[in-house]
Amino acid sequence: MNIIVGLSGGVDSAVTAYLLQQQGHSVIGVHMSVWSPSHPQGPTPHQLAREACYCPGDTRDEADAADIAKRLNIPFHLLDVSADYATHVLDYFASEYTAGRTPNPCIACNQKIKFGALLREVEKAGIPFDHFATGHYAQVSLDPVSSRYILRRAVDRRKDQTYFIYRLSQDQLSRCLFPLGNYEKNEIKDIARSLGLAVADKPESQNFINGDYGYLLKETPVQGPFVLDDGTVLGTHRGIAHYTIGQRRGLGIAWTEPLFVVRIDAQTNTVVLGTGDSLFGHHLTATDCTWSSIAAPTAPFTCSAKIRYASPDVEVDVTPIDESRFDVSFHSPQKAITPGQSIVLYDGEIVLGGGIIAL
Repeated sequence: MNIIVGLSGGVDSAVTAYLLQQQGHSVIGVHMSVWSPSHPQGPTPHQLAREACYCPGDTRDEADAADIAKRLNIPFHLLDVSADYATHVLDYFASEYTAGRTPNPCIACNQKIKFGALLREVEKAGIPFDHFATGHYAQVSLDPVSSRYILRRAVDRRKDQTYFIYRLSQDQLSRCLFPLGNYEKNEIKDIARSLGLAVADKPESQNFINGDYGYLLKETPVQGPFVLDDGTVLGTHRGIAHYTIGQRRGLGIAWTEPLFVVRIDAQTNTVVLGTGDSLFGHHLTATDCTWSSIAAPTAPFTCSAKIRYASPDVEVDVTPIDESRFDVSFHSPQKAITPGQSIVLYDGEIVLGGGIIAL
């Protein structure tokens, strides 16, 4: 088969290409260029660490991806998706923070860019392919009974990335291959070292961007009040876009005990603070829902869920409201339930679906 591999410039996608090559497939490497000089200007490349996904003007990942393709002796294409990235990632990122929510740009990028705009550019370039493979730690298979593609967690649960790709549609899943889903991360690094790949021990991306993201905001943040739940004004904040639920550092508020951001009210431009106990909640409402492996449910059910990538699974009761909304009740209180982030639902290893936390 002709298989396109998204080469990020890191070890996982490099070994993905190698494994498919070893299986006898015709492998073609592609790297997506997400930055344009028309984007908001941030730190210069020499000020940036390599552990961020978005590094304006930095071409080091592009060079690493090209070098991997050269080492594996496969064709390589650099494809410009910067316009789509500006709309679906940068603009989304800015608008969510301005609205007092905390976005997850990685989830948006996977759905709209990596498995969307990039493949459209591949088709526009006339590059023939049967499947698209990435270095995500996940598994996908076709269920012969339901005729649906089923998204499953990776064997290496510590590296499982289904949280970041739960929004992929059935059409997108039908074209995907995730060769690393059956491997442990240390095995992938060992393979890369055996091949003499320079990226074998390259640091992984840890954040969307490095440092202050203020330059991405389209509106100048407006100062407003810090208040307690009872309305007591404690001070002045720098603008709601600078805060997220659960934040403790950088508040500049002296109090008898540690205070955290427990709620952000965009309508009144207010940041509500409280003690650690105030961060815990039992309920949420999710909107803009998508169902990965099942048809949209109509009756209440119980499953496990994650409200952030690094969170452990917790038991929940889910009550559908309609196809795009559901309510969730947690069996145990959860800390810092954050609007704008995703809740992803699981039945064992299977990703059922998920949605955006609205509260």
